[in-house]
Amino acid sequence: MKKVCIAVSALVFALVSGVGIGNGFAGSSRDYISVVGSSTVYPFATVVAEQFGRSTSFKTPKIESTGSGGGHKLFGSGVGVQYPDITNSSRRIKKSELEKAMKNGVTQIVEVKIGYDGIVIANSKSAPLFKLTRKDLFLALAKNVPATDFPGGDAAGKLVPNPYKRWKEVNPTLPNIKIEVLGPPPTSGTRDAFVELAMEGGAKKFAWIAALKKTDKKAYKALCHTIREDGAYIEAGENDNLIVQKLAANPNALGIFGFSFLDQNADKLQGAFVDGVQPKFEAIADGSYPVSRPLFFYVKKAHAHTIPGMQAFLAEFTSEKAWGDEGYLTDKGLIPMPKTERKLFQENVKTMKPMVLSDL
Repeated sequence: MKKVCIAVSALVFALVSGVGIGNGFAGSSRDYISVVGSSTVYPFATVVAEQFGRSTSFKTPKIESTGSGGGHKLFGSGVGVQYPDITNSSRRIKKSELEKAMKNGVTQIVEVKIGYDGIVIANSKSAPLFKLTRKDLFLALAKNVPATDFPGGDAAGKLVPNPYKRWKEVNPTLPNIKIEVLGPPPTSGTRDAFVELAMEGGAKKFAWIAALKKTDKKAYKALCHTIREDGAYIEAGENDNLIVQKLAANPNALGIFGFSFLDQNADKLQGAFVDGVQPKFEAIADGSYPVSRPLFFYVKKAHAHTIPGMQAFLAEFTSEKAWGDEGYLTDKGLIPMPKTERKLFQENVKTMKPMVLSDL
């Protein structure tokens, strides 16, 4: 009889607290939605959460800016109320992250693309407007650069520690200003996308580096994606607003962040041209701006019908009034997806269609 009482007490505790039974998620003791992840997606998610909180009887979701990498780590740690329900991401989830989540019992994850964003290189309007190329960005920020690209260089394939101190040394057409760039840390999806789209895009302008991708992919990636650590690049944390504030105080510095932050601070900041194209809504939407990427959030299916308000919140985020061509998120700088693409992800949300490893 005593054993039966203990068993019943344990079951009651599990049901009340949400502690694991079977898949680790027996019930809910949390009455709000928990969202973590990308600082770039954060402003969009926050606007949707506030709208959701005002227009429904559910509590306003709690949104935390942890960076894309940090968000995937938290999100993929397990199923249950102690873990986030949704993670925002300014890049697609990595196969390794999906595999790790599955090993932790997060076996069903729904991927939702929300739109597009440009990564801008911006500075104060009181400073010169930069007209950069991706090659300039690589040469200015890579840890090692080709020896042949500066006076005294002699052999293709030879690398040296980055010698450039001023932008004019990288390209004579650029201002004679010290290279000082404020940017995101390695845990940020913006950092991942920047090194892939901008720095790798610039590195490939050297024929021997482009060829290296076929012969030694590991060395190629290390060369293209490794940022210098001598003070020219300053990690400014996961908070893009902090970079914006620092640029206002330091006219000589450039900053790297999502287009929405430039759009919201257009009175004091200007976006540099990249390969002849300035970061504008239309240029990102039509793909002509070369440093643009898709934005996502990921949903834990096991929580979708258990955490109060989850279904309604997802419906709000994927509604035309939010992410449509004239939706309120466009006012915050989100570049909408084509209507056919929006419909696809709306359907995935309605059916809670989970990802599989072969998707990546």
